[in-house]
Amino acid sequence: MRKLIIGLLCLAGLAVVVDFGAAAYSEYRVSRSLKVGAELSADPEVTFHGFPFVGQALDGRYDNIEIKADSVRPDIPGEIGLEATLLGMDLPLGDLVDGRVRSVPVEQVDVRMRVAPTELGRLFGIPDLEVHSRPADKSDGTGGSGGSGMTTAGALVLTGTLPSAPSGQQGASFAGERVSVAADLLLDGDQVRIVATGLYSEEISPVPSQPVVDEADIPAVLAMFTRTIDTKELPFGIRPTEVTALGGHIVVEGRGRDVTIDLNRLRRP
Repeated sequence: MRKLIIGLLCLAGLAVVVDFGAAAYSEYRVSRSLKVGAELSADPEVTFHGFPFVGQALDGRYDNIEIKADSVRPDIPGEIGLEATLLGMDLPLGDLVDGRVRSVPVEQVDVRMRVAPTELGRLFGIPDLEVHSRPADKSDGTGGSGGSGMTTAGALVLTGTLPSAPSGQQGASFAGERVSVAADLLLDGDQVRIVATGLYSEEISPVPSQPVVDEADIPAVLAMFTRTIDTKELPFGIRPTEVTALGGHIVVEGRGRDVTIDLNRLRRP
């Protein structure tokens, strides 16, 4: 009886090892396809959730696949994070093994694009840029859209050291000063807009007192804290539906249902 129990435990352990090995191999194949197809700088992280994996593979249906990758864009210095969660994906085992993982139907695709604080600072030309959320202080009665087709996603406070203003513009005298400005985070179609609306006097972080800015210099200062980010790089071409500020990151999210995706093309090169 003892030998039988030991034998069964060994078989169970072997089955687990085989299952994890099969999952790891499949994750590797998909990862390599994504790197080549999307021209990524490094292999993305691919995880097949659910146990046993072999059962999903034999059925050709995968409950939950998570993909994480870093991507380089010409308009944003540094790297941005791309994430996708595929729920209910149909892919025959033979296609997965052979690497034929192009167009596949998926019940639901949740995608995210993350711009980290470091990249945001480079984008604004303000290396020490800090992004904080602030309570919304007013409503325009239009559900946050202002009647313009734009959705107000949040109220921000941006804090950083002012760079030198371009030659001929006002505000150059304040280069090197650390200021805080109030800003709106907007989703405008496929674009995320960060629009500075005014100086912010209530300190969010331990910084020196707000310097006095001449009225004539305020537009130039606000322009330094205003940027537009195109979301064309959302994974698998899914349209954005929400943008939030989280831990200093700007996170753009989108969702697609009953769609067919090209699993080789996390993003368009």
